[in-house]
Amino acid sequence: MTENTETKKEIKILAIESSCDETAAAVVVNGRDLRSNVISSQIALHTLYGGVVPEIASRKHIEKINQVIEQALSDAQMTLDDIDAIGVTYGPGLVGALLVGVAEAKAIAYARNIPLVGVHHIEGHISANYIENKDLEPPFLALVVSGGHTHLVRVVDYGKYEILGRTRDDAAGEAFDKVARAIGLGYPGGPKIEKVSHEGDPHSIEFPRAKIVGGVYDFSFSGLKSAVLNYLNGCRMKGLEINQADVAASFQQAVTDVLVGHAENAIDEFKMDKFAIAGGVASNGVIRHAMEEMCARKGVKFYRPSPILCTDNAAMIGAAAYYDFIAGKRSGLDLNAVPNLKLGDCFRLHRGANIMCRFIMDRKIKEYG
Repeated sequence: MTENTETKKEIKILAIESSCDETAAAVVVNGRDLRSNVISSQIALHTLYGGVVPEIASRKHIEKINQVIEQALSDAQMTLDDIDAIGVTYGPGLVGALLVGVAEAKAIAYARNIPLVGVHHIEGHISANYIENKDLEPPFLALVVSGGHTHLVRVVDYGKYEILGRTRDDAAGEAFDKVARAIGLGYPGGPKIEKVSHEGDPHSIEFPRAKIVGGVYDFSFSGLKSAVLNYLNGCRMKGLEINQADVAASFQQAVTDVLVGHAENAIDEFKMDKFAIAGGVASNGVIRHAMEEMCARKGVKFYRPSPILCTDNAAMIGAAAYYDFIAGKRSGLDLNAVPNLKLGDCFRLHRGANIMCRFIMDRKIKEYG
């Protein structure tokens, strides 16, 4: 920690997130004080195609990135002159989408001589809990469930994580999307399955709850997805009526049981008294309620972000960037998009992306210089 960081009362982070289909910017002060949070969502556009189209997502990010940054600064009543550091997601995610945010952040950092901090997307999701829960401090247990990730993590300290388990195949959110498509609900699957499941019986169909040999905290949802598809195919072959609500509710219950079971076992083994959830799927009301009940039963304090902070957003990136910043972490202008970045990996380069990143950055420097 530098002398300037120690003595300065307020550290203002301009954060940028563009890992998938949301273009977002936020201003976060001291990691927990959210001054602005602007999100430009592409869900309506990608719904036309039944899922995220990477090329379209990248083009939309380029179109919207300047607008969301300008709006975030305006909402926070600040300018770039007030900003102490730029935080940006550099992985994991869609490489083209990540490049837009990384290039933008590097251009601002270079043109305005502002420190740059690359942030891991999953670390951002975990850090979303700091914004609304001022009392939350490590160590605690965290479950990140989203469209691309399912991680059970022990947060040892700010920026220090021990991964207890992760998905071996489909992430929970990915399974929601695929099952929703199979039963005719379309994209995005998570909210649509949750909505229709209220009309169904979660115990009407017994779908499997996968257990991984040699990975007690690892997840697998591809078998569950296949079981749903086999059930649907079996009904069609036999001419049986498919109750969409029952299928949705039973599938959702199977996912919930696995997530709660893994979390409960980890709480017991590691003697944790604080548990947090994060990620897009963490906004699911059934899952949130089940986790809250489990924690109450075990006397564990339960933390969860508001739904707006569960989806991809820049506020969470600003929170994570702040703790990295005060720990002395800085990224150079060689920071690049790393689409398959693992939690805990440092700032690696992805050579295939570097050329495109430099091209975008050169254009942006002219705008901010």
